[in-house]
Amino acid sequence: MRLLMTALGSYGDVYPIVGLGAAMLARGHQVAILTNPHFRGVVESAGLELLPLGTTEQYIELAHHKDLWHPFYGPTMVLRTTTEMTLRPIYDHLELQYQPGETVFVAHGLDLASRVFQEKHDVPMASIHLAPLGLRSFHESPLMFGMLMADWLPRWFRQAQYWLADKYLDRLVAPELNKLRKEQRLPPVSGIFRSWYFSPQLVLGLFPDWFAASQPDWPANTRLSGFPLWDQSETQGMAEDVLQFLDAGEPPLVFAPGSAMTSGGKFFAAAIEACQRLQRRGMLLTKYPDQLPRDLPSGVQHFSFVPFSQLLPRAAALVHHGGIGTSAQALAAGVPQVVMPMAYDQLDNANRLKRLGVAQFIHRHKFRGPRLAKSLDKLLRSDATQKNCQRWAAKLDANTPLAEACEQLEELFSHQNSQANTKTDRHAVRNAR
Repeated sequence: MRLLMTALGSYGDVYPIVGLGAAMLARGHQVAILTNPHFRGVVESAGLELLPLGTTEQYIELAHHKDLWHPFYGPTMVLRTTTEMTLRPIYDHLELQYQPGETVFVAHGLDLASRVFQEKHDVPMASIHLAPLGLRSFHESPLMFGMLMADWLPRWFRQAQYWLADKYLDRLVAPELNKLRKEQRLPPVSGIFRSWYFSPQLVLGLFPDWFAASQPDWPANTRLSGFPLWDQSETQGMAEDVLQFLDAGEPPLVFAPGSAMTSGGKFFAAAIEACQRLQRRGMLLTKYPDQLPRDLPSGVQHFSFVPFSQLLPRAAALVHHGGIGTSAQALAAGVPQVVMPMAYDQLDNANRLKRLGVAQFIHRHKFRGPRLAKSLDKLLRSDATQKNCQRWAAKLDANTPLAEACEQLEELFSHQNSQANTKTDRHAVRNAR
């Protein structure tokens, strides 16, 4: 079997797909990842083939866009840009790479091209959802910026908000999408993110049911496999300076506002003040050090990249943006979390972490040193929080979710081929008659 997998977004989007691809490679399958060449090192270090989408310069430009972390303008900009930059390049790659009877598509939630190709050629495809937000429900509604989705609100009120959102999203995406569909002699679609973009064969959620239970109004072909927890640790360990810092004192507080964050000056200023107020050591993680003050106080140090699976078990707590990959790694490490959600799925993830009893979240406009220090101190002193962290950590491992996801993809491939063979046999019988 050959898998064509799309990974659109930042490291939090790429790592789970690469981890799943590496697991499929280990099971004897061929794997190619369609992603920005900024992630070439990540993909190729796992032994996978990279099919480039765009340029590294385009990724860096997007990471520095002024609207990237705005709760409304950010998702709008990302959706429009992703559609314009990847829709046709992905489709072109698929046309070149697709081998009938041998290929399975694994499509990231922002990948609409694979869904068009699947509809045109009836190929096996899995829709991948890294976080619960992409699976809307009126039984347990996910939280979103700019929408009132509390479960106690009337269903019609929540439906009306989704109706308006769908109208807006269609205006962003439908022109380019339906232009491609017309070229492929397919009818136009609307309500794109309401139902169409889900694969009719397999919708795979890469999170456990205790984080987000399956809902009656999710697509009937939805399966959950758990957090992948792949973070390049097998090919890139902790650097010597990281190990020296960890060995030099008590477990530090770790601060990570997201791999694509380039405007986190206020986040890091609050982090430094919280460390000083609590008299705790701190690690500031960012690939863009120009966000940091030139001189850091004693006991607070900057690092670029550190695999969370190795670092967090040695941390006292993690303060982050609420990305699903970071949230999962903190759950696996059993450390308390303070979340500052800014956009995308982060508010919903933060709310779910809080319900699990392992985290507090602070809205970005209230994210200041004193409030952050108070939240961290409360979590670190709480026996209940520590017990909850240990409880959920005991449910996670790095291998079982990947194995379950691999089995789902293999079953999809076998089922689709079986159906294709049956159709061929029936056609042969009709011709013989």
